[in-house]
Amino acid sequence: MSYSAFGLCLAADWPIPGLLPHEVLSPPDVSVQLESQLVEHDVADEQPYYTADADSAGTPALQVWTTGSHYRLKYADGTQFILDRNGRHVRVIVAAGSTLEDAATYLLGPVIGFAMRLRGTTCLHASVVVLDGEAVAIAGPAGAGKSTTAACFSVMGHAVLSDDIAALAERDGTIHVEPAYPQIRLWPDSVAMLYGTPDALPPLTPNWDKRALPLSQPRAFHQKSLPLGAIYVLGEDRAGTEAAIEEVSGSARMLALLANTYVGYLLDRFRRQQEFDALARVAAMVRVRRVFRPSAPIPPVVVCQSILDDCRRRRGAVPT
Repeated sequence: MSYSAFGLCLAADWPIPGLLPHEVLSPPDVSVQLESQLVEHDVADEQPYYTADADSAGTPALQVWTTGSHYRLKYADGTQFILDRNGRHVRVIVAAGSTLEDAATYLLGPVIGFAMRLRGTTCLHASVVVLDGEAVAIAGPAGAGKSTTAACFSVMGHAVLSDDIAALAERDGTIHVEPAYPQIRLWPDSVAMLYGTPDALPPLTPNWDKRALPLSQPRAFHQKSLPLGAIYVLGEDRAGTEAAIEEVSGSARMLALLANTYVGYLLDRFRRQQEFDALARVAAMVRVRRVFRPSAPIPPVVVCQSILDDCRRRRGAVPT
């Protein structure tokens, strides 16, 4: 089956939950193969590459090994992925007790994100919406509210380009964002804020708490790349009753971008330098704004309206 996501043509030998089949005439950029188990040569000569923090039971959320030919990623539930070093082939081994939906959750997040980084694509940890015809990225660390903000913009009638990963491409001196796939992933408390009850949306997988918001309505998902007009970084809470938005200028702009790249922790020295050079060009061409929310809880729509108003006021301004 063929799919399109993040500007890539994916060819898979299994139906990937969350993606819609897409007829592609060109050779695939990435092939995704489902396998039943590892084989001996998969782990021969592997060296430890990365280990994430462990949970209360002592199990790391992610372990990564590498050889001259591949990277192997193993998640806490035992699901594993083997990526060739060029990000062109992904093998999937679903753990016992896990489902294809579980595997797809990893695949369409950090795994395809890492594959894109191996291919030289710069990715921000950001959701992207379409405001007045241009792409606007909502960046921030895990739990900052990127997906909640994107979903709120969707409720307000604005199309979504991507959730959680902004895949960037340079074309004719302009930074573009590639479309991802028509779904937003939300925690139950975000669903409750937007829809009144945490059960208003179906579970993303049978084994996870996150919910799936399908972008299936007409014009809910934008299917073509767009120029990136601005990046809004969700910042810390600030005293007051209203959201505040400030320009990020000078060297602080570059630091903000570096702090919000996607799976940058898995990059080697060569790719980190590539990333730095690419982000320097982004910083020179794209406005970066920081959003401070009041310490008192406010509805997501208030933050969205503040971003929309600011974006319209600032459109056409040159970064300083």
